[in-house]
Amino acid sequence: MADSKEDFLSNPAIIENYSFLQSLGVFAYINELNQEIHHFKKLLAGAAEVFNQTSIDDILHATFWQISDRFLPSFIVFLWRPHQNKPDVTVKAYKNYKQVDLLLEIDSISRMEPFFQQNRQPIKYKLLRRHIEDTRDNSFKSLDTLSPELVVPILGPSGRLYGIILVGGKLLEDVYTQRELDFLNRIMSFVSQAIQNHLHYERSVRDVKTGLFNYGFFITRLNEEIAWTNRKEQEASLIVIDVDKFKSFNDTYGHLAGDKVLESIAQVIKQSVRIEDVPCRFGGEEFIILLPSTDRDTAFITAERVRNAIASMTVAWTQPLPQVTISLGVFTFNMHTNLTTEEIIRRADEALYQSKSNGRNRTTAACPRGLFYRAQQLEKKPPLKR
Repeated sequence: MADSKEDFLSNPAIIENYSFLQSLGVFAYINELNQEIHHFKKLLAGAAEVFNQTSIDDILHATFWQISDRFLPSFIVFLWRPHQNKPDVTVKAYKNYKQVDLLLEIDSISRMEPFFQQNRQPIKYKLLRRHIEDTRDNSFKSLDTLSPELVVPILGPSGRLYGIILVGGKLLEDVYTQRELDFLNRIMSFVSQAIQNHLHYERSVRDVKTGLFNYGFFITRLNEEIAWTNRKEQEASLIVIDVDKFKSFNDTYGHLAGDKVLESIAQVIKQSVRIEDVPCRFGGEEFIILLPSTDRDTAFITAERVRNAIASMTVAWTQPLPQVTISLGVFTFNMHTNLTTEEIIRRADEALYQSKSNGRNRTTAACPRGLFYRAQQLEKKPPLKR
């Protein structure tokens, strides 16, 4: 058996029967097979690149590069559902290999789900446009301003529509060939699986309502951080948070309003901490934040930043809601603290209890020996008129 293409072509038997083999189309067939091998190698390399990403944003960005490098489209736009249990749509647009701002008036892509469950492959936009006209659904009319060439669905295994990709016409050629459409279809199956895997992982470590980490993940990270501080002689801190008078709030405004408040608080917390911090919903209206490599003073400043941001936030609701405040407890630990996971959380809880006892809407930090060293309070504002 020949070891390479050159060995094959230099084989005396091949040379002797070259004209005959060429007339049979053997060489053309071999060339076609080589092209297919090259095609699948690129497909597998692209799939590996997509699967190596660790966030939805990175998966979408890797998908953008896979499409752009192969087809040179004039633009690519992702319409993405960041929260699969909500209708909100995020728009990510790329032009000339750069992300650009794009305003599209689309509040949901859920209505497109039945169509793409029946049409799972990349399609020409004019076919989708025909469907939009037949159903008289004007919510996607703003897509006409883009005039995309292709629409590519991102579907989960059960037919769940995660998002759609709008692909502009090619810069250097006229139309997308059937082979190119097949490539898109195949690469999107890998993209969908990568997204599905990521969502499954996220559900295992995140609280569904708030998007913060859940209790199990937090305890795992806290144990890791305790071990790290013991090895490296560094400090780490906890901030425990409780929403003030939350039961009374629920009784007055209802649990749906209470859920909206918890979601808003979670957003403020995420925006107020570093990427390496671990914000968690600890249960009910309690939150907890792990701050790696953070001393007590820095943790206290972080807690105050969170407290002030929440005290000044506005929660969109059907009626004006009163000011929401929180009480916080801070505890810092290191290798000399010599406390268990449960004891560290309890110390932070004790500091939180001091904040509650001293009038709420304040931060209290505990010393390693249990002494409370300082607390601050935001000047109270009158509640909004109902």
